[in-house]
Amino acid sequence: MRKLFAAGAAIAAAIFNPTAANAAEEPPHEVIASDGNIEVRQYKPQILAEVTVTGDMRRAGNSGFRPLADFIFGNNTAKQSIEMTAPVTRTPASRKIEMTAPVTRTETSGGDWVVAFVMPEEWTMETLPAPNNPDITIREVPGEMIAAIRFNGAGRESEHRKKQAELEAWLRAHDYVATGSARYAGYNAPWVPAPFKRNEVMIPVRPASQ
Repeated sequence: MRKLFAAGAAIAAAIFNPTAANAAEEPPHEVIASDGNIEVRQYKPQILAEVTVTGDMRRAGNSGFRPLADFIFGNNTAKQSIEMTAPVTRTPASRKIEMTAPVTRTETSGGDWVVAFVMPEEWTMETLPAPNNPDITIREVPGEMIAAIRFNGAGRESEHRKKQAELEAWLRAHDYVATGSARYAGYNAPWVPAPFKRNEVMIPVRPASQ
């Protein structure tokens, strides 16, 4: 089963420009339902830069972040920087380019993680510079409906698992069906105190009636 982690998108921007810690672009979306700390969102199609790494969730985030940050800060065929968006995601798998938030991590069935940056909306598959690192894959994903539960804290894996169970219970109670694996997301720079860090668990969904 694939799982996803989204780590703070402002991290890379903050490394090189501390004033940008909370200024990272987020992928465009529409909130179609809201219930306390839970939202159901409709996201537009996105372009992802991904790399697969091995290790636990924390190590995967660090190991995957480096080559992707290297790519957006100029190690590409155009020698062009890309603005960072938020969040960066980690998913367990089965010119300047701004970075969006979050970065994601997704775990594979073998224990590897797919770490991904979402490219800013201005870029297309035709205009985005290609990475020089062959380990990085660029792909376009269609728009999707995402259910997200937001919480503050250090973003430990145990915290995400607990919130994932809470979100899954909410989905069952509100007639939504998961269409993909959970993603763990964080939006803040490393120095932000844990009580103020924004974290999310994100699950692709559809209404049960569809």
